[in-house]
Amino acid sequence: MIVCIAEKPSVAKDIARIIGATTPHDGFMEGNGYQVTWTFGHLCTLKEPNDYTDRWKRWSLGALPMLPPRFGIKLIDDNGIKKQFSVIERLMQHADGIINCGDAGQEGELIQRWVMQMAKASCPVKRLWISSMTDEAIREGFSTLKDQDNYQPLYLAGLSRAIGDWILGMNATRLYTLKYGQNRQVLSIGRVQTPTLALIVNRQKEIDHFKPEPYWVLSTIYRDTLFTATRGKFMSKEEGEAAFSTIADKPFTVKSVEKKNGTEAPKPLFDLTSLQVECNKKFSYSAETTLNIVQSLYEKKLSTYPRVDTTYLSDDIYPKCPSILAGLVGYDDVLNPLKGKALKKSKKVFDTSKVTDHHAIIPTGVPARGVTDMERNVYNLITLRFIAAFYPDCKFSTTTVVGCVEDVEFKVSGKEILSPGWRTVYMRDGKEQTTRGDDDEDTRKGDEERTLPSFVKGETGPHTPTLTEKQTTPPKYYTEATLLRAMETAGKFVEDETLRAALKENGIGRPSSRAGIIETLFKRHYIRRERKNLVATPTGIELIDTIHEELLKSCELTGIWEKKLRDIEHKKYDPAQFINELKQQITDIVNDVLSDNSNRHVAITTEEDFKKKPKRKPTQKKVAATKAAAEPKATVTSSAKAPAAPKATTASTAKAQTSAATTDDIAGQTCPVCGKGTIIKGRTAYGCSRWREGCSFRKPF
Repeated sequence: MIVCIAEKPSVAKDIARIIGATTPHDGFMEGNGYQVTWTFGHLCTLKEPNDYTDRWKRWSLGALPMLPPRFGIKLIDDNGIKKQFSVIERLMQHADGIINCGDAGQEGELIQRWVMQMAKASCPVKRLWISSMTDEAIREGFSTLKDQDNYQPLYLAGLSRAIGDWILGMNATRLYTLKYGQNRQVLSIGRVQTPTLALIVNRQKEIDHFKPEPYWVLSTIYRDTLFTATRGKFMSKEEGEAAFSTIADKPFTVKSVEKKNGTEAPKPLFDLTSLQVECNKKFSYSAETTLNIVQSLYEKKLSTYPRVDTTYLSDDIYPKCPSILAGLVGYDDVLNPLKGKALKKSKKVFDTSKVTDHHAIIPTGVPARGVTDMERNVYNLITLRFIAAFYPDCKFSTTTVVGCVEDVEFKVSGKEILSPGWRTVYMRDGKEQTTRGDDDEDTRKGDEERTLPSFVKGETGPHTPTLTEKQTTPPKYYTEATLLRAMETAGKFVEDETLRAALKENGIGRPSSRAGIIETLFKRHYIRRERKNLVATPTGIELIDTIHEELLKSCELTGIWEKKLRDIEHKKYDPAQFINELKQQITDIVNDVLSDNSNRHVAITTEEDFKKKPKRKPTQKKVAATKAAAEPKATVTSSAKAPAAPKATTASTAKAQTSAATTDDIAGQTCPVCGKGTIIKGRTAYGCSRWREGCSFRKPF
């Protein structure tokens, strides 16, 4: 009898149906020479410290570092898991062969290997390796089963990752909790979560300490077109006004008109991270929500394996693409132009050398029926991106016009779409549908793609100059979309697709684990959401401030670890060396922290703190408006863009709160902070009726 083991019951049932194991039993299906059973994700885990020695049962600084000479596994203490494992163990003990049908990735390999080890399976093992759950893919996978030994490096990488996380997490968490946690809260430290938190905290500090600086931009309007001076910013008003006076009442002359034709290839197919980024920007889905949705689409046979970090397809997928497209329902308007033609095969899409275990996420061609609205949204993104890959490049013309007034040079650029090509896929009602992003990217693209009037070199005429006062703006808070990109590129902000792909080798965390890491930071009360922004709590900030060991919070160093784990997977690095290095590193960290006599400690953030509305400073826009009312300006034209509001409460706000507190019953009075709302009585405190608009007034009873 051949025993097949899948990662969850739903997958096992699909496999059993295909191979003819149709007789149900308690914990498995049987038939046609097969017994198909399943796990529920992880059934086994690495042993805990107290499983090795009684000395590690109690949390003690003197017991650190905890470094077992040999790591072991154990069954997770759950009655349902124990019952299912007993079924698996009995089947495997009597099996003639085993087919590992686990999730085709590093974690899936680890899950099933541990179960087989715990069950003491001794028969030959084959591996089912598929990228989609369609009936065709399962049949093809069973006809081309692989030897288990082919995936030994994958298992060793997963095992090294698990042991490495145990060494660092178990030791550093106990170390920092005992040393700095005031015996009130566990301070969770992790190989990936701590550098990720450091990214958020460091960005927040940049914003909080940012001081806006004024600058002036000289521009002019000629023939209803805004030209901007090429010299850039004026850092003083006087300098800007001097330039303004130079060009006032002087004619504008066009010096040159240059046109260049260009092409724009379709956007790359989705890997998991880029799909999570797009869903966060377009639908405000969290990374975890997107992962769960695309996993559901995979299990419903509608899309391919989701936990991937490549945007390419292997060349052997190309012959299957016509049938995939033919199976799509509801996309006739964008599929009709492709019918009757040979599909384009671009090296930017099909490149076997860029694919390791799995290819990019694409639809399977199974009609999408019975899906939720959220699943439909994600499926639609995947499908349109796949269809667009076979469309021609977008052709455009870029026009750059340079003009001058006296010796001051001005420039404007515009872009005209000559042939939309793949952009047609995203057209609805004749207008291209854009993604609602967190920044001004879409606005900027819209400006670049405006069509300019026809200008002729040498033409001249009147113009209207403007001198605009602006302010430098702080960096933006991380959203889940921008944080995922930062994790992918080890903290470096990279827009270029090619460079970003190169940096993936040193990213922190795996595509499949990043969503869970972000959720862990929420659960530990290290970060909170404010609209789409990710904001560090006092606990998160102080934890990062307390950690002086760069090894624990450096994206670059963690990225190097991640690269070593990938190298283990590809037989380029020794797993034992990786573990030994981590053992030495945690030993050094323990010694450094134990020698710290600074009496530092970390603030505690509770659930109650999370329910409170955070206090904010007035935004720069409000401050600027107040100044403008008191001190009218004499500039030619002025406009200021408000930087993001820092987090602390200003002294004036505190004073206003104190003055309001002198009255016992203040409900109904005008808010002393914003001057617009009225004071209302809540369950535990007075607040402002405009709290949703950001007013920070709050007075506890």
